Amino acid sequence: MASAVAIRASTEALSRRLRAVWQMTKPTMPTPRLPHHRLVAYEVALELVTAVRAAAIRDTNLRDQAMRASKSACLNIAEAASRVSPADRARVFGIARGEAGEAAAAVEIAAMARDTTQHHAARCLASADRLIALLTGLIRR
Repeated sequence: MASAVAIRASTEALSRRLRAVWQMTKPTMPTPRLPHHRLVAYEVALELVTAVRAAAIRDTNLRDQAMRASKSACLNIAEAASRVSPADRARVFGIARGEAGEAAAAVEIAAMARDTTQHHAARCLASADRLIALLTGLIRR
């Protein structure tokens, strides 16, 4: 048992060193800055996808619905950021807001059905709440 712990510790240390070397030697390429990369709402939407995935909902249909809705929120934000017309941007941001609410509701239902933990549901709801607030502001612009 002690040898397994020691092997794991040395493996983790080696992995950290390799990552540090990679960071120092990787080629520096300019990062493309697409319109949605400038939005905090996009970053929060990615956090929502991560939170929904971490919830590990046991009900496969509900898990699929939550994941599709959270991914759709990200994609709609990216689409809206590239729109030129203010009315069209607002319309697509509104769709993203609806998808964020749907993802949050799916995780909330999963928590009520004991298909995920309350902790994971709270994390998803916090991300969704922040995202909906950000999107509301973008819709009003």
